[in-house]
Amino acid sequence: MSAAARRFAWPGFLRGVAGLLVILCAWEAFARSGLFSTALTPPLGAIASELWKLLLDGSMIRNALCTLGRVLLGLGISCAIGIPLGMLMGRVRPVERFFMPLVSVLMPVPSLAWVPLFILWFGIGNMTTIIVVTYAAMFPIVHNVWTGVRAVNPLWIRAARAMGAPSRAMFWKVVLPGSLPYLMTGIRLSFGRAWIAVIGGELLANPDTGLGRVIFDAKEFLDSPVMLSALIVIGALGLLFERVVFQALENRTVARWGMVSAASR
Repeated sequence: MSAAARRFAWPGFLRGVAGLLVILCAWEAFARSGLFSTALTPPLGAIASELWKLLLDGSMIRNALCTLGRVLLGLGISCAIGIPLGMLMGRVRPVERFFMPLVSVLMPVPSLAWVPLFILWFGIGNMTTIIVVTYAAMFPIVHNVWTGVRAVNPLWIRAARAMGAPSRAMFWKVVLPGSLPYLMTGIRLSFGRAWIAVIGGELLANPDTGLGRVIFDAKEFLDSPVMLSALIVIGALGLLFERVVFQALENRTVARWGMVSAASR
């Protein structure tokens, strides 16, 4: 990142820190107001102490890795299915006519609504949670890839054909780069939906480990600091992937190729 880019990034970073400090101060004031028992709304010190203890004994890290593994596995499966399907829907009209009604019907259905049925089909545990995550992450990828392929500038395609580009080269050199901003957006949206689905799946499908299981077990004992510690880890991991992983991928691909402005219009 250049020095000018870093200067432009600092104001956004400071605004984010300021917003976080406001939220933390508001929570601390609310926790100490006496409106609720501190067992239900613990102050920041109690939450930080509990989180530190769970990190030191390794239980929070182990559960976070299990949850993250389910998210990445489900996201990978959804990408392996959704990206080719979205490409085919965008390029082959009969495929679009067959699958688009199905996607339109299933995409608004919440993934957690399927959990009881998935439990009946696949039983409780890890497999059901991964299937829920895959279902949740599938449709944003399919829809965004389909939109991206349809949005590729027709002039680029005609120019490639006029220069005699074969179908494979047209796909790799024209269609895929042109639709990549939409693909990145779809993966980001899918990752967010996968996080929501995995926590709900772990709460309902009852696997042995995971952050959702930590929240469920803590709820049974009214252990609010543990529940809030798990929520902090969930938010931190989501922020890490959004600001570090996905931002780095975008900078190395669509931003370097000058496609960000085209995608944002």
